Amino acid sequence: MDDERIVEEIITKFLLNTCRLRPQLSKPAVQAAYRCAGLASLVDEGGDLIPLTTGSVAEFYIEPMLPHIGDVDIMYHDSTELAIPRGHPPPTQLPDEFHNYVQVLQIIDSHLPGYVYLELRYLLTECVDDGTFSAVEYDRGMHATHSVITSEAIIGQHGPATIMNSGHASLLSVDNVHCARCLVWLPQAAEWPSRHRHYGWPDSATVHRQFCGCLMMSVHQ
Repeated sequence: MDDERIVEEIITKFLLNTCRLRPQLSKPAVQAAYRCAGLASLVDEGGDLIPLTTGSVAEFYIEPMLPHIGDVDIMYHDSTELAIPRGHPPPTQLPDEFHNYVQVLQIIDSHLPGYVYLELRYLLTECVDDGTFSAVEYDRGMHATHSVITSEAIIGQHGPATIMNSGHASLLSVDNVHCARCLVWLPQAAEWPSRHRHYGWPDSATVHRQFCGCLMMSVHQ
C-alpha cells in the first residue's frame, strides 16, 4: 500500500510540474464565455447578474483531460444581494460590482450539514456623498426569494443547478447556479483552509484566494 502511495505521488508531481499548459481556446471555454456574456447582459430588478465559469471547464489544464468535460458549469450572483454570517454587522463599504441598493442575507445554520438558511436582514443604501452604505433592518423571519432565469432552453434541475440545453447537438449542456456573494469566509467552513490535502491540490495560492470570500449556492424548492 505504501509503495502504491509513493508511485501515485511521483506521478502526480510529474504531471503537475510538466503538464501545465497555457490555457487554450476550446469549444467548452468558448461556450462558457458565451453563456457568461448572456447572463451578464440580463438585468434583475435593477441590478446585474455577475457570472463565473467553474467546474471542469475552468479547472482542467492537462491536455488529455479536456475531452472528458461533461458540461459547462456557471455560477452567478446578483449585484443587489450580499450574504453575511450570523452576528456580523452589515458592511458600510462594498466593492464596486454591487448596486447602490443591496439586500443583506444573514446566514443561519440549518439541521442539515452543509446547508444553511438565508434570512433577509438588512437593506443597504449607498450615500452619494461619500460612497458608504447605511442599513435599514427588515422584520425578522423574512427568508430570501431568488428570481430564476426562465427560458425555453431549460431542460431540468440538478440539485441547485438549472440545466440549460445548448441548442446545438455538438455543444454541452449548461448548469446555471444562482448564488449569493459573501465577502468573508464562512464559520461553517472554518476548517477547510487548513484541512490536510493529498498531492498538494488545491495549492496554497488557490486556497488563499478562496479564503478571501465565497459564493453560496441557492437551492430552490
